[in-house]
Amino acid sequence: MQPKITIVYYMSVTVKIQDNSTLTKEQLMHAIENFDQQGEMIGNGYRNVIKILTIDGERYNIKEFKVPNLVNKIVYRFFRKSKAERSFLYAKRLLKAGILTPTPEAFVEYKSPFTFGSSYYISKQLEYDFTIRKLVDDPTCDDYDNILRKFTQFTYRLHQNGIHFLDHSPGNTLIKKEGDDYKFYLVDLNRMDFKTLSYDERLANFARLSPKDYMLEVLSDEYAKLIGKPREEVKERMLFFSQKFSLSFKKKEAFKRKYFFWRKKKH
Repeated sequence: MQPKITIVYYMSVTVKIQDNSTLTKEQLMHAIENFDQQGEMIGNGYRNVIKILTIDGERYNIKEFKVPNLVNKIVYRFFRKSKAERSFLYAKRLLKAGILTPTPEAFVEYKSPFTFGSSYYISKQLEYDFTIRKLVDDPTCDDYDNILRKFTQFTYRLHQNGIHFLDHSPGNTLIKKEGDDYKFYLVDLNRMDFKTLSYDERLANFARLSPKDYMLEVLSDEYAKLIGKPREEVKERMLFFSQKFSLSFKKKEAFKRKYFFWRKKKH
């Protein structure tokens, strides 16, 4: 009888740390290896798990990306940069263009010879005051009109720099108040295009914000001024793209509830 042969593939680890980072590889790997047992969790961890960890007195934000499905395990292994690597590279590109984002520190990837496993993006933890979601939920908040106009100007600067932020949603712009001014920081960076945006692409980029009527009034007014287009025309196109996105989102959510009801959230 022939002996049974078991082939075991070991995961290799790729670690890339920003040149000016004070993190060491040993510190980073210790944090990753103990990721499940330590840190302060942000959100519910349904898709990706984000935690704040203190390493050598500094607070870091570590995002563990969900292990991809079988097809994407092969795609990310051989043909495409991982979400963690893209987040790291895009953060550096944003900062070079003068667009703020939490300081990129490192990324870590686990791979076998044939498939891709888990990955992590590490940045400095940013202490911020609120996100754009506050403006969506509360039109009576202090300095509402001014903040929203400055956010529109910030989005215009993205567009002028050829940055198409595909996840431009309420929770992905962090806002920090400094005196009478506001600083805007992008997070969740792995989905971006870098190109010259068309007129419709610019206006459609506001759709994920799901702006209410009172938001659209300000967004369209300010963006129309910036690009030199009629205000009503800009508002009408923004509304069209917002409604289109909202309908598509509701259909996707209904599909998930019907066919993926068995999925459970992490706690």
